[in-house]
Amino acid sequence: MQDVMELAPSAARPQHRPHVCPWWLGWTLVLPFRHWTQKPESWLEPLARTGCRALEVGPGTGFFTVPLAELVGSAGKVWCVDLQPRMLTTLGRRLRRRGLAERVSLRTCSADDLGVTDLADTMDLAVLIYVLHEVPDPARTLAQVVSTLRVGGRLLLVEPRGHCSAQLFAEQLRIAHDLGLVARDDALAPKLRSLQAAVLEKVQRPLVR
Repeated sequence: MQDVMELAPSAARPQHRPHVCPWWLGWTLVLPFRHWTQKPESWLEPLARTGCRALEVGPGTGFFTVPLAELVGSAGKVWCVDLQPRMLTTLGRRLRRRGLAERVSLRTCSADDLGVTDLADTMDLAVLIYVLHEVPDPARTLAQVVSTLRVGGRLLLVEPRGHCSAQLFAEQLRIAHDLGLVARDDALAPKLRSLQAAVLEKVQRPLVR
């Protein structure tokens, strides 16, 4: 795999200060009022079809995971990876209550390794919502996510404006482009003033040196 640390000179990168939402605040991520401004079903419906194989990084307590699991149907599968086991424990309980546990695989990961090498070139969709700015090495994480996508697979990348500057988001998109992703349809990306979003498609595998 291409060395993602060489994708941009370190001096040219925007300053990055990761911040992770603690597990004990996980309940706030699924409060009903959040649906007033964010509609996970409308974000995911254009991208997740019945039978879809999807990867979600940093699902938290499942605000997007539950509708994603419903959309892929019994023939599909969702893999969720998160740094915090207690987030996944709560998510697992929510999935079981809704009869969706069979459709979702929950995995813990480390800060620098998602542990998804076994999923290489198999995912139809990858979801990175409000998470890439939180990791210590966004380029490395993004490269690992892209490696799981089949050619033609899509990435939904969403970042909050308050925690991710326009400069940092532009850098994320540039890295994604270097990894073989291109923007295909801006109409598919959610539109809210509080966020920055893009839907990217994998058109080639990164060159191996």
